Amino acid sequence: MIGGTTWVSTVEYYRIINQEINKRMGKSNSAKILLYSVNMEEFKPPLNPNEWGRAEDLFTGIAKRLESGGADCLLLCANTPHMAADVVQKNIHIPLIHIAEVTAKEICRQKIDKVGLLGTKITMEQSFFRDKLLKFGIAALIPDEKERDFIHTSIFAELGKEIFKVETKRRYLDIIGKLIEKGAGGIVFGCTEIPLLLKQSDVSVPVFDTMAIHAMAAVEFALSD
Repeated sequence: MIGGTTWVSTVEYYRIINQEINKRMGKSNSAKILLYSVNMEEFKPPLNPNEWGRAEDLFTGIAKRLESGGADCLLLCANTPHMAADVVQKNIHIPLIHIAEVTAKEICRQKIDKVGLLGTKITMEQSFFRDKLLKFGIAALIPDEKERDFIHTSIFAELGKEIFKVETKRRYLDIIGKLIEKGAGGIVFGCTEIPLLLKQSDVSVPVFDTMAIHAMAAVEFALSD
């Protein structure tokens, strides 16, 4: 696992994976995990794809170290770092479980073909996440520019620092309501901190918690033959 982006959601990954492993295997079983936690201050994801080289090098180097340490698969424990996922996968020999691909499979399972996508501006505006959905026949709607700016700022200034404000939640729900009005049959929480602010009970259509879906995919891989 490459975590720390942010540590707030990495804690949840660790909890979900270990709880599920113990639930399925019983006794005192827990997951065998190699975790490299980056310093989020040093990972400042650039909005410009032409500047992604540094992030690609960073995650590729860490992935190789985890592979050398005995990891059987790799998780990038956040959505935005998946901007480097394809490059990382080309440079390692173990499978990278892609957060957008496993999310797309769950959306398909629920027979939904149009979703609203929330996340950092990088996740919402660039193609690396939306293209994975399109491969499964799923169209992604994104908020307007001002709303994208608000979501992006709130992720880095609040959610990633364990700050969850009532007024921020209200604004998210207003944005989600607009996406539903535009035809979204589900909402993708495309930032792993958003599920700490919002729950399924807050939204009238199915929500897709990418963090939980991703973590459960790792469990399935770990317990598979």
